Amino acid sequence: MSIRGKVVIITGGSSGIGKALAIELVKQGAKVVINGRREQALAEAAREIDSTNTQVAYVAGDISNPEVAKRLISEGLTRFERIDTLVNNAGIYLGKPFTDYTAEEFETVLSTNVAGFFYVTQYAAAEMLKTGAGHIINITAGVAEQPIKAAPSVLAALTKGGLTSATKSLAIEFADKGIRVNAVAPGVIKTPMHPVEIHDFLSKLHPMGRMGEVQEIVHAILYLESADFVTGEVLHVDGGQSAGHW
Repeated sequence: MSIRGKVVIITGGSSGIGKALAIELVKQGAKVVINGRREQALAEAAREIDSTNTQVAYVAGDISNPEVAKRLISEGLTRFERIDTLVNNAGIYLGKPFTDYTAEEFETVLSTNVAGFFYVTQYAAAEMLKTGAGHIINITAGVAEQPIKAAPSVLAALTKGGLTSATKSLAIEFADKGIRVNAVAPGVIKTPMHPVEIHDFLSKLHPMGRMGEVQEIVHAILYLESADFVTGEVLHVDGGQSAGHW
């Protein structure tokens, strides 16, 4: 299926995977609406994604806020007249021993990773149900399903693991309504989130012995976008992490 002409909402779109995805989608003729917390960074990303400002729009704000989520969907409808795909990319990873997490850290991760999925997905799904077509893609985390002793991360398991279950639940709920729901579960990807000085350690967390590249996640998302008979799938792009113990 061609990407050309589609309208795609991307949360966490000011950098990393979200920005790279938006750039590729616009190259292929799609229109995108990106979201992020920092307005200046978001505006700069939008200019990089499409200097003509005809295929990109943005809404700044915390996606866990239902009013921001509503504005994001409204911007897509106002600017580009419909919503074809939602990519729930915004997320926080905070790995540390379980008893070291603070109440504030718990609330922050839960807010972004769960509420940041819930509200915008509700609003997007409501519009998709009106047209009988759409696609929701959730970015989860391989470590949520395959714990790694060297990288304790129970909040990822709790929140991103919840998205994995929600992906399958919504896929079944919407399967006969023209809406597909899938997920990509990355390993550790080279983004600004991970300082270069720890890349060697992070590479060793994968059986393949390296970190993933942003474009490898973009390619996985594009595959799911084109795979009309695939729903409820969690596509692991993790260098073998999910295959088992190593």
